[in-house]
Amino acid sequence: MNSSTLNWILLIVAGIFEVVWAIFLKNSKGFTQIIPTALFGLTLFISMWLLSTSLRTIPLSVAYPVWTGIGAVGSVLVGVMLFGESASVPKLLFVSLILIGVIGLKVVGD
Repeated sequence: MNSSTLNWILLIVAGIFEVVWAIFLKNSKGFTQIIPTALFGLTLFISMWLLSTSLRTIPLSVAYPVWTGIGAVGSVLVGVMLFGESASVPKLLFVSLILIGVIGLKVVGD
């Protein structure tokens, strides 16, 4: 596996950790719950570390939007599935546009 492929994998995992830290952030209830707050900090650090590592070969102008896009789409899906948030057609339409943008950056971004 070449370093570019490895860094794309790290970037995707960093995006997944962004979703995980968002879950712990919600569960921390304004940093009043110690365990979710600590897990938020840990997963935030892991996400940032993986993002920074992926920047070795992926341009910032591609990596950062992909990372935030994965986090945005993942957070919407988690909000709907775990927290009972609405899954309206307009919300899903606009989230799909974010997903299309992330895929487009991967296709043209290397």
